[in-house]
Amino acid sequence: MADVTVKRFDELESYQGTAAPPGQFLYAGRSIGVTAWGMNVLRLPPNWTGYPEHDHTGDGQEEAYVVLEGSATLEAEGERWHLAPGILARVGANQKRRILPGAAGVTILALGGAPGKAYAFPSWMKRQA
Repeated sequence: MADVTVKRFDELESYQGTAAPPGQFLYAGRSIGVTAWGMNVLRLPPNWTGYPEHDHTGDGQEEAYVVLEGSATLEAEGERWHLAPGILARVGANQKRRILPGAAGVTILALGGAPGKAYAFPSWMKRQA
């Protein structure tokens, strides 16, 4: 049997973000068996302001964002960057950041890992027993 896992977004396990309805934040990597890095899908509705400002100082993960559809604005330290398909963004672990979806909403593939360290699921991502 081939070592391949294929799933549609609507088959991925969902987790709750701050004030987010089910299906907005998806465990992409965990749902398909990726263990070498973190990978989530963010499906943020139009003009949603509930995405929390955060950093990854505690776990040391830097993040990369790839917009799959729609658009958003990435905010960090008073600066703003437009994110759309065809644009990649990287944010360092200690940098506070926030994502604001555009008028049509946004779907983002978020990838994360700590440089020089084996990947470990953050404590907030561990399965509930």
